[in-house]
Amino acid sequence: MMRITRKIVVAIAATALLGAAGGEVAQAAPVRAGGPAPSACRPANHTAKITDAPGSAGHRHYRVTLTAPRGYDSCRLAGSPTGMRFSNHGSENRITAGRYGNQRTAVTFGPGHPVHFDIQVPNNVRGISADAASFTLQAPGGEIPGTSVAEGKLKVAAGTLVGPVQRGA
Repeated sequence: MMRITRKIVVAIAATALLGAAGGEVAQAAPVRAGGPAPSACRPANHTAKITDAPGSAGHRHYRVTLTAPRGYDSCRLAGSPTGMRFSNHGSENRITAGRYGNQRTAVTFGPGHPVHFDIQVPNNVRGISADAASFTLQAPGGEIPGTSVAEGKLKVAAGTLVGPVQRGA
């Protein structure tokens, strides 16, 4: 009888150890099979929204805020977005935007690290309504491939300028 009980205890202990070892292996497996997460800087991996911002002497301002959901890797952005185009109900207008400000300061963007940039529009010119802006983000080493799109109501005009990306929403 003692022999059978000892065999059962040994079998149970071996099963428990094997289960514990298997559990540890499963927990040690990488959460993201296939390598690192995609970059938050890629256009498909973030959202952008245009909102009114406080005006300044002679200008209307709009803030474009970029956010990235969890699951994406942080990245670095620098300078003003380029190729800024504005559209209203899907029709692109002819307004293009220049850049202003420091184009070299890099900021971290990713989940929990939103960024924003400013669109500055002269208010001495009649504005054209827009509900979206498309643009190419810049990294410290050059352009990030693809076109990002921000949605929100704004008015743009000749002389519109885009400021550099900054930390925060």
